[in-house]
Amino acid sequence: MFKIGNVEIPNRVVLAPMAGVSNAAFRLTVKEFGAGLVCAEMISDKALLFKNEKTLKMLHIEENEHPMSLQIFGGEKESLVEAAKYVDENTEADIIDINMGCPVNKIIRCEAGAKWLLDPPKIYEMVKAVVDNVKKPVTVKMRIGWDEDHIYAVENAKMAEKAGASAIALHGRTRVQMYEGEANWEVIRQVKEAVNIPVIGNGDVTTPELAEKMLKETGVDAVMIGRAALGNPWMIYRTVHYLETGELIDEPDLDEKIEVLKLHMDRLIALKDEKQALLEMRKHASWYLKGVRGNGTVRKEINQVSTRDELVELLEKFSREVKEKQEIHV
Repeated sequence: MFKIGNVEIPNRVVLAPMAGVSNAAFRLTVKEFGAGLVCAEMISDKALLFKNEKTLKMLHIEENEHPMSLQIFGGEKESLVEAAKYVDENTEADIIDINMGCPVNKIIRCEAGAKWLLDPPKIYEMVKAVVDNVKKPVTVKMRIGWDEDHIYAVENAKMAEKAGASAIALHGRTRVQMYEGEANWEVIRQVKEAVNIPVIGNGDVTTPELAEKMLKETGVDAVMIGRAALGNPWMIYRTVHYLETGELIDEPDLDEKIEVLKLHMDRLIALKDEKQALLEMRKHASWYLKGVRGNGTVRKEINQVSTRDELVELLEKFSREVKEKQEIHV
């Protein structure tokens, strides 16, 4: 257990904010698998201030998600502060997170996301302005640097702390790396040693054993899991359990995966509508079935279904076929 500001985080496993993924349906499903903290996908400050309908829907929080964090991004102080105030006053979020790590070009062009990594004074200015105008704890999620020649992680973290940030989540890759290559845990360790606020380590935590390794090698207060949890909320549960007991729980079987997939889908339908939810579930279903023998054909068929019942029927048929093949091989 650790604290971010006045918010108690019950364990050391945090779900990363992932664009296009971390909506309330996904977060709640992962939360039920034991995540200490779940983080929402990033929201544009300007879209929020313009009351964009799609953006306002992204503010939806389920009552069983807490503690949870809502992430905003922007490049201009005035609009970022106004967006933070809106989240502070109009949502049930426990924490406001500022994105200063997103590497994609359209965010960089807005002078937001990872662009801040090149400008430590701007980090101080922007974070302080937000902290001074909201009641909820403010955190930042950042990368170690822009590229190998511009790694200002320690200085940037110190600026965030000085500005009043309550915690830092640090992805061990540069902006140029995107999601390729290895995460640099050594820089994460240096940041943890340089600041007094909680640091959450992110990058290459793909097994419970690697989560423990990161905690030991870097000294971070918690690990943040992103892509390893896609279609695999068991990764969260298995990691929490392993860190607390040293026991490694088995991976789920196909029926378990399908049951959670259906639960996730139903939550997504309730959140959006059936048509929208089914389009989004295509990628999730693919992730849930990753590693299951013979999944190639069914993944193609999933992309053709347009109703909940069709998808359920297809998944149950696939499960029966897998079991029949297993019986033949026994």
